[in-house]
Amino acid sequence: MLTGSVLTFLVFLAIVFVVAMSGAVFKPGPWYDTLNKPSWTPPDWAFPTVWTVLYLFIAIAGWRVYEEAGLVAVPFAIYAAQLLANAAWSAIFFGMKRADLAFADVVLLWFLVAANIFAFLPIDLWAGLLLVPYLAWVTAAACLNYSVWQRNPQAFPGKAV
Repeated sequence: MLTGSVLTFLVFLAIVFVVAMSGAVFKPGPWYDTLNKPSWTPPDWAFPTVWTVLYLFIAIAGWRVYEEAGLVAVPFAIYAAQLLANAAWSAIFFGMKRADLAFADVVLLWFLVAANIFAFLPIDLWAGLLLVPYLAWVTAAACLNYSVWQRNPQAFPGKAV
């Protein structure tokens, strides 16, 4: 029989798994392979590897705060918002092929993750710190999104700045 704490952790894992499914549904594919990307673009294998670790950290962070303080309104509103922005990015960039809107989304995601860190830190130090690598990766993702958008005006007609 599962204890309440383990069950709660499994709920957080399930929520984050649903968010991660956006990346499985909206994959880069051949279209993305043809785009001009900067030399510092991580190798293809890095994306699912890093995201798997980050999603685990995100689930653990949420679970730790829940275990410490319960469903605290503001921190979990921010947590939910960053998860929604996270899930939306793949659909926008790969599904809609809208690098401009995806860039706006990833910038919003960056601010939401930063806010989530600051909302979690006073409740559970480790929960806040577990989100720091996520913020670093989102920073890199935002730079990559912007670079790909600017390097490929033909792939995003009428949408480059």
